[in-house]
Formats: sequence, structure tokens, C-alpha cells
Amino acid sequence: MTAGLSREEAARRLGEYGANVVAQERRTPVWRRALQQLRDPLIVVLLVAAALTLGTGDLPDTAVILLVITVNTVVGVVQEVRAERAVAALTALSAPAARVVRDGADSSVPAADVVPGDLVLLGEGDIVPADGEILDAALLLVDESALTGESVPVEKTVGEDRSLSTVSAGTVVVRGRGRVEVTGTGPDSALGRIAALMGTEPGLTPLQRRLARFGRVLAAVTVALCAVVLALGLARGQPVELMVVTAISLAVAAVPESLPAVITLALALGARRMAERHAIVRRLPAVETLGSVTVLATDKTGTLTEGRMAAERLWTPQGEATVSGIGYGPEGRVARDGHTVTAGDAPDLAALLRASVLCNDAALEPPADGDGQWRAMGDPTEAALLAAGARLGLDRAALERALPRVDEIPFDSARKRMTTVHHAPGGGLRVVCKGAPEVMLRPPVLTDPPGTRTRAATQAEELARNGYRVLAVASADHDEIRPPNLDVWESGLSLLGLVGILDPPRDTSRTTIAACERAGIIPVLITGDHPLTARAVAARSGIMARQDEVTTGTRIRQGTAGELTALRVYARTTPDQKLDIVQAWRASGHVVAMTGDGVNDGPALRRADIGVAMGQRGTEVARQAADLVLADDNLATVVAAVEEGRRVYANVRRFLLYALAGGTAEILVMLLGPFLGMPLPLLPAQILWINLLTHGLPGVALGAEPVAPDVMHHPPRPPDESVLGAGLWPRLLAMGAFVAGVTLVAGVWARETGRPWQSMMFLVLGATQLGVALGSRARPGSLANPFLLLAVTTALALQAAGIYLPPLRALLGTESLPPVDLAIACALSGLGHVAMRVHRRLFPGRPPRARSAPGPAPG
Repeated sequence: MTAGLSREEAARRLGEYGANVVAQERRTPVWRRALQQLRDPLIVVLLVAAALTLGTGDLPDTAVILLVITVNTVVGVVQEVRAERAVAALTALSAPAARVVRDGADSSVPAADVVPGDLVLLGEGDIVPADGEILDAALLLVDESALTGESVPVEKTVGEDRSLSTVSAGTVVVRGRGRVEVTGTGPDSALGRIAALMGTEPGLTPLQRRLARFGRVLAAVTVALCAVVLALGLARGQPVELMVVTAISLAVAAVPESLPAVITLALALGARRMAERHAIVRRLPAVETLGSVTVLATDKTGTLTEGRMAAERLWTPQGEATVSGIGYGPEGRVARDGHTVTAGDAPDLAALLRASVLCNDAALEPPADGDGQWRAMGDPTEAALLAAGARLGLDRAALERALPRVDEIPFDSARKRMTTVHHAPGGGLRVVCKGAPEVMLRPPVLTDPPGTRTRAATQAEELARNGYRVLAVASADHDEIRPPNLDVWESGLSLLGLVGILDPPRDTSRTTIAACERAGIIPVLITGDHPLTARAVAARSGIMARQDEVTTGTRIRQGTAGELTALRVYARTTPDQKLDIVQAWRASGHVVAMTGDGVNDGPALRRADIGVAMGQRGTEVARQAADLVLADDNLATVVAAVEEGRRVYANVRRFLLYALAGGTAEILVMLLGPFLGMPLPLLPAQILWINLLTHGLPGVALGAEPVAPDVMHHPPRPPDESVLGAGLWPRLLAMGAFVAGVTLVAGVWARETGRPWQSMMFLVLGATQLGVALGSRARPGSLANPFLLLAVTTALALQAAGIYLPPLRALLGTESLPPVDLAIACALSGLGHVAMRVHRRLFPGRPPRARSAPGPAPG
């Protein structure tokens, strides 16, 4: 079918099969996003509180509560929309086109318009637009890492082996050319079938689950205590209407209505900080989820590793050497015994790399866009050999001028080697051959002594055990006589040496893994690559794997959840097996973060508690499945995100301790005041005013507290722990009792001395709570959060205004106090600050439970 489809037939099939696109998430309307924000349990409690305050005619407090709800909803919706647009911009950069034959002529069409039966032309650098069967191939090499996780490109040929004679959508041609007949598009392609595994909607985050439980408990306790206050007031003969309004006011005061605003502010600040570090938060709660992570599951290629091949180990019969450097550029060195060597210092290494550069069809493209990065064109393995030669000081152009190529035998998967023939400088021909050690290190290919071949075979086996892809390189000089059979060139060669090639770990991978270990997070590696390669990368990245800790696809299918979570490294995994691994860890009570960039990572990214995708190297499927997209592909940003998440959670608990201690104090004052001779300690308007000032600006300012210096030196909170767990309940009750005690003592003293005792209690209760806010800072004594200082000062001034400004006195039912009483209230405010500082030192909270590290794999 050299003429391909006709344009009319292609249009008909496009209508029949649909566009060649993977089903994407439908864009959520703004109104639905707003409703999702309003379904939060705490927002529901606030809506009830707003209805109650509206029923009592308290319009100012109603307005404040509705403002908090509105701000929370708007911030959440805006963040989600901005993240969606950022991800869409990344996706637009990777939208491919395809070359097809239509009506006998080549044409370029959008990949979405490719249909089954199309004849697609593939060349170096092309993204394969659809699944297809190879009709013709010339040195066709395809990078399938995005689909399978295999870091080494696959040689594609025409034949009966379907793994070698077919191509899949989303893979990349790194060398050669081919013609392919399309057999599957859109949802019928391998890429589409993987995308179908991602149908599950993300569930609640750990913080949302904790706050939902907290909201239910808070509602029940508040209603019960307010009912007790109402019954006591009625028993003492207070008017029914006054006590009903008082009970409702107490209920409103007990609900920390600023909590959604505190959470939203903390999450938004975290998202902004992460955006500055090139991390795009797609869902705002994902910031906090990272702070709760107990397991970091990462893929290998392009995440832990650089996503390129590098020739790191050189071996010749005369000795070993290492190659170092970043990227494909010439910057780097070749070292032997710790000392840098050049081509003139090490003739054996020069001969090895000179041959590797000559027997090579790849090319290195110098930086062209100012980013300073060299780029590989062709087979990444051959590009690694070119980079190694440049670091030894070899000039490829000069070599090719001195030894021009006159003949070649291309690589193929059956022979597992490639041979080139060159004119030698002094006359005659030089033959260079490179290939797999198992076919090179034997007669008649080599004429070296058996001892040399044995040493080379032992070294090749050692390199392979350490995860290297090993190439053997050999050469021979001949008279300038062309043999009748080109295969004669591949015999009678002399071994030059071995080259160990590996996709090297990123510079940041070891420090990232070490930071996770310090923070009590279990790192695991999940890859579709070879077990030996996975083990080598895991060891070099700091995921210290023993041989029995690497498991493969077969054992994954047969393993139980307990067996799967006893492992650190999983190799040869398929997309559904990655999904099983993530689910096994979650079923064991862990909060799982999954990082990835390939199509094969998409289902696991969606099912994990938080999915983290690479923005540059990542596929569209991975980005759409993720909660967090790393625009710079830097895994170290994940650790920064964990720190931000822990800061958010710490600030939520900090605010709850402060706000609930204040609410507890108000309820205790209303409960105990009548027993001390105060029939109604505080009026409803006074309760709401205190609540407005203390829960307003100071409460929201606590959400902007900086991260504590030691936050990454503690393990994460257990996923099943309450937001008030780890000793927060007794701490807030103790602080509430302290604030209530100070207030009641001040009230009794004022009553005994003939002062306006109710106004004194009103002033002291608010001022002492504000002092507690100052004592709640993450870094006491510093100016790390000046907003809190400004908020407390403003609230204290407004509290005093409620005593001295006539309009507010009329509204609140207060009386003016002499200056000495104001000074006493301010002193008690300082007492609240000191008490909170002392309380934090004496009762820092129960240390979080550490997670046990996985043990050895089951036998």
C-alpha cells in the first residue's frame, strides 16, 4: 500500500473511529468547582453558623462569616484554574504532528487526524502518533521509556516478533527511518488503554479527612455545651430570649470560622512558594498532602536519573578508568587511579575511545538556544561514546578526516554488533567493530589469547551486575583489498576494551533520598527497566537495596500486600502492576506520593494520594494525572514541597490550639461565672465581638507562620491520627482553662472592688487570648511573620475601643474603665503570651510515631 489512504477515505475513517487523542479530563466548570469548595465539612458548619447569626439579627458577624466562606471559595477556585492553564500550556508545547501518505503523496497532518490504515512515515526525532505494524525499517531504533520504563532504546525490524515489529503511540524514534501501517488510534492504542486505567477520581486528602472528623466532633460538643449554658441560665431565671441568643453566640464563638481562611492562606502561600521553584500545584490541598506523605514511590528514567546514556566505565587489558561529566558536552574528565588523563597520557584508552567514535552514527549538537546544553542526535548509546571521547580530548572531525569511512555493516539485533571500515593514514584499511560482549569475546571474532578474553568476560559480567550496559570494542588493520564477503571484516580482530554505559542518577537524587530518610519517609523505586539496572540506580541514589530486595513483575503479580510493602525496588513492572504496588502501600495505612513522567506512570499517579509529574520530559497523560507538576523536572522540589506541606499542617494545628483554647475559655467563663456570683458573665454581643477580633486577623495571620527549623527532622504524622491528636486535646483544654481562670479572677476582683466587672472580664478575656496568639509563633522572638504582630496590635486596639468609644459601648453594653484597669488587662495579655511559651516548652506534644522501614524481601 505505497499510495496510502485517499483523503476521502481518511476523512470517513476519522468520523468512524474518532480523533486520535487520549481521553482527557473534562474541564470542570467554575460553578462546579465552587460547589466542591462549599462541600467542605467546616464550610458547612460555617454556613449553619451564618444562618444562626442571621436569625438573631447579628448582621456584622454574619457578614464576617460569609466573607470568610467567599474568600476561601474564590482562592481555591482561582488556584485550580491557574494550575489547569499552566498544565495546558505545557501540553501545547508537546502536541505532535505526523507524516502520512495520502493519495500517493507525503503530507503532514495533526497527530489527532491519523486513522487506522494510514501509512505513517517515521524518521529520527519523530513521536510515533499511533500504534502500528512496521512495513519497512532501516536501522529503526525507538525509545519506549515513556510507555514501558525501559531506558535502553529498542531496535525495530520487520518480522514475526510483535515486540520488535510493532510501534506504540507516544514513543520516540531516536535513529533510522521506517514505514508503519496504523492499527490502533486514540483509546484503542496502548497509550489509550493505559489512560483508561486512570478513571478513578481522586479522594479526600489526609487533611480533609481529618478536618471532616474534627468538624463532626466539634459540632456535637459545641451543641452539648451550649445546651448546658442555656439550661443553667434558664434555671437561674434569666430571660428565655436572652439565653437563646447567648447559647447561639457561644456556638458561633466555639466554631473557629477563620479555620478555612487559615488553611486556604497557608495552602496558597505554599503554592506560591512552590511556583517560584517551578512546581505547579493543580489542586490546592495537594500542598498539605505532601506533608503527610510516608512513602515516596519514584520511577527511574528521567526522575531519579538524567534520562540519557553516559559511558562511565572504561576497561582495557592495561587497566580501568572512569568518565565523569554532566550532559553530552565535552566538559568532564577521564580519570585513572584518581588522576585526569588525556589521549596522550593513556594510549590504550585513546585507542578504545577513538574506535568508539569512528564506529558511530550518532551526532552531538552544540548549544543553540542559550541553555548551554548539548543534545544527542541518534542512538543515545552511541552519543554517550562520543561524549566520552570528547572528554579524553579526541576531535571527532579530525579523526574522520584522518580515517574516512569507506564501508560498514550496520547493527542488527541478530548479530548484536556494528562494523565500520576506514582508510588508514599509512595506507591499508582499519576495521572497527563494537557489540555485545557475549558475541564479541570469542573466536573467530577475536584473536586475543584466552586469558585476555577470560579477564574481559569477567569484567563484563561485573559491569552488567552493577547495572551497566556493556559494549566490547575491537579493531584490526588489513591490506587495502576488498574481501568477497563483508563478514570477513568481523573476524581476526584485536580487543581494545570494554565500555560500561548507564543512565546516570541526577545530582540531586542522592540528597533528595537522604532528605526523605531523615524526614521518616520511605523511598521506593518502581521501574519497567531491568532488575540489575534498577538495583544499581537504587544503590547509587541512596535507596540501599540488597539483591533480594529487587522484585520483578512475576513476583509482583503473585505477592500479597504485606509482601509487596516489604520491598524497596520493583523492576520490570507494567502500568497495572505499578497501580497494584501503590494500592498495597495505601492499604497498609501509608500516604503515598508517586513521581513519574511516562504514560506507564499515569494510572499510579492518579491512584496515589499525590501524583507528581515531570513537566518538561513528562507526557501529557502523566501531567493530567498528577496533582503536582514539576516544570523544571527537579526531584529535589518534592522535598521542598514536603516541607511546605508540613508547615501548612503545623499552622493548622497552631491555629486550632489558639482558637479552640479561646472558645473553651469563653464556654468555661459562661459555665463557671454564675457559680461565682456573676449571673451572666458576658453579653451575646460581647462574645461575638471577642470572637471576631481573636479569630479574625490574628487567626488568619497564624496561617502565614514560617516553617519550624526542625520540621524535616521528624517522621510524618500517622495517617490515621486526628488533627487534634499528638497531645493537642489536653493542651488546648489546659490553655483554655488558664485563660478562663485569669478572666474569672479578674472578674471576681473587679466585682469585689466595685468596678464594672463585666467590662473588665470582656477586656481581659480578649486581651489574654491575643497574648496566647503571640506565644503561638513558630519562631518566638523573631520578626519572621510581622503580619501577626500587626494583627494582634490592631485587634488589641479594637478591643480597647469597645470599652472607650461611645458607639461601641452602646453596641456591646460595656462601661468605660479607668486607665489602671486597661494597664492590668494589658499585663494579663502579656501573661497569656508567657503562659503559652512556657506551656509549649513543658508540653511540646507527643512525638509522632515513626514508620518502620521495610525488611528484606520474602524468600
